[in-house]
Amino acid sequence: MIWDDKLNEECGIFGIYSPELDVARLTYYGLYALQHRGQESAGIAVSDGLSISVYKGMGLVSEVFSDESVTALKGKMAIGHVRYSTTGSSLVANAQPLVVHYQNGMMALAHNGNLTNAAELRGELGKDGAVFQTTVDSEVIINLIARYCRGTLEDAVTKTMIDLRGAYALVILAEDKLIGVRDPYGIRPLCIGQLGERYLFASESCALDGIGAKLIRDVEPGEIVTIDENGVHSRQGPASPQRAGCAFEYIYFARPDSTIDQLNVSEARRKMGIELARERPLDADIVIPVPDSGKAAALGYAHALGIPFEEGLVKNRYIGRTFIQPTQELREIAVRLKLNANASVLQGKRVVMVDDSIVRGTTSSKLVEMLRHAGAQEVHLLISSPPVLYPCFYGIDTAEREKLIATRLEIEGIRQYVGADSLHYLSSEGLMRALGNEPVCLACFNGDYPIAVPQEQGKYDFEQKGR
Repeated sequence: MIWDDKLNEECGIFGIYSPELDVARLTYYGLYALQHRGQESAGIAVSDGLSISVYKGMGLVSEVFSDESVTALKGKMAIGHVRYSTTGSSLVANAQPLVVHYQNGMMALAHNGNLTNAAELRGELGKDGAVFQTTVDSEVIINLIARYCRGTLEDAVTKTMIDLRGAYALVILAEDKLIGVRDPYGIRPLCIGQLGERYLFASESCALDGIGAKLIRDVEPGEIVTIDENGVHSRQGPASPQRAGCAFEYIYFARPDSTIDQLNVSEARRKMGIELARERPLDADIVIPVPDSGKAAALGYAHALGIPFEEGLVKNRYIGRTFIQPTQELREIAVRLKLNANASVLQGKRVVMVDDSIVRGTTSSKLVEMLRHAGAQEVHLLISSPPVLYPCFYGIDTAEREKLIATRLEIEGIRQYVGADSLHYLSSEGLMRALGNEPVCLACFNGDYPIAVPQEQGKYDFEQKGR
């Protein structure tokens, strides 16, 4: 990837029940709106009430599907999935939704998140004769549901949730119903929308907006929501020990026009900028964002201090995701192709540049260098989140801990590495104020994991990443 100095979300999910409408096409549009959550593969499964059909492949939504392939998917309900994978697991076999035949018929599943006990569960299922065709932990989930399906599908899902550890948001498709599930901590997002008299699920509310649906509410932590011909039904699965929604959804992952757990993402980012202004007011000529996720925080900072906001970096929106970069030199060229400094704005100015995070530090150093070459007199780097110190085990592709720059260098060392005149990270307290002091997971900042993680820090018996 060109932009290899950011954390990556693992996937986005979508599901809709609407016998009167073209559910496959609506799912296609919903996945388009969620494309930022995963660019490796895409898939749609549709149920006509008797059987489930699926079409999936590697690539962007627009690359995987044609008008003909979408038109061929006929049914009254559908689920969809876009996926980001880690190195080594970018295989069509791992693309979702997963579809299986089991004793009660057919079932399809799409999953966002990561199980921390997947290797253990996979081993137990294997001893009982289970056969696996993928290397993703989503297959563990669908195997468990099928194993427990002696009564209703909802009963099987409840029993499965008791076994699962980690983060998960699921949409499950049967011949006659659609089910949405969120883990008891609510780490990964999932919301419910309404289109006319029918209902749907999506990872983010922006996918609802894209098809003209309205946001009803978020799926609660530990909740199992069923949509069928009789409407929406809810039951509580395992009790929620605490809420721990992912803070990085607000910092970077989610689209700014989404609302997650009743908090608008753009508003949260703007408040992060205001908190930065409170913690680190600077005497500067202009404030610029690193497009696009730094924009709202930069606006908040600029408005709070009365400093002009400018677009000092221009983003090239037509660089393909598969741009080849076989050498470090070409990777550096790729950064310049992705973003270009606007010299007319920067010349002779004292510049505050606002970004959402620093992971490895490579991109930040290139951007600072770019601003100086464009004539910036000073470059002050502000980050609208605390230093990333720990890996994530809940569905985010985090670099190995030794590659996280904040684990190797103190802030002054990072400042020297990136070449900025000053560097300030938003404090954890400032971040929490920006998020309304709502309970969120801050494990990547402080190592306080709400759910037990593998003791060997990511050494799994099989590839868990890449939902």
